[in-house]
Amino acid sequence: MSATNQLRADHDQVKRLQKIVAKCAEELYKGTDIPFSDIEKITIVISEFVDAIHHSREENSYFPCVASYDSLKEEIRKFMIEHEFGRNIARQISNNLRRWKKGEDAREPVARYLRTYSIYLYDHLNKENKFFDEAEAHVLAKEEEIEMYEQYRSVIAITKKVEDMIIEIDLLESKPWF
Repeated sequence: MSATNQLRADHDQVKRLQKIVAKCAEELYKGTDIPFSDIEKITIVISEFVDAIHHSREENSYFPCVASYDSLKEEIRKFMIEHEFGRNIARQISNNLRRWKKGEDAREPVARYLRTYSIYLYDHLNKENKFFDEAEAHVLAKEEEIEMYEQYRSVIAITKKVEDMIIEIDLLESKPWF
């Protein structure tokens, strides 16, 4: 496997999450009772998988390697801005969920920010996948791809965390509201 293929595999899991987030928002708007614990699981997967693992792989390894060829720098800059945008939306989901759990009527803002995050993920993943195609075809050497992939796989705790997050996605997909 290569670094690019690992990031694509991450995207496959993030696409599953995107569908869960979209459905959760839709059901909240319909008035469906969704346990707070399910919404909290969504925020945990966003924080611990999408941001701490996947975006970290891109920001700390993949993007710098591609940029070292003086290539695709403008695209990378845009992705970094989008990652921060996604973090801001995720914070709003968590903040409004906390308010709702304390008894405030924050169903609508939770639903709105979930829907916004779903739209963000859909758009962002499509653009990044095109970027990966370009970087793989025209920028990165096979040896670099393999070396980055080995870095991704070398941290056993991260590999275990990814597995745990995939289990959480599986569980969310099995919920009655989904």
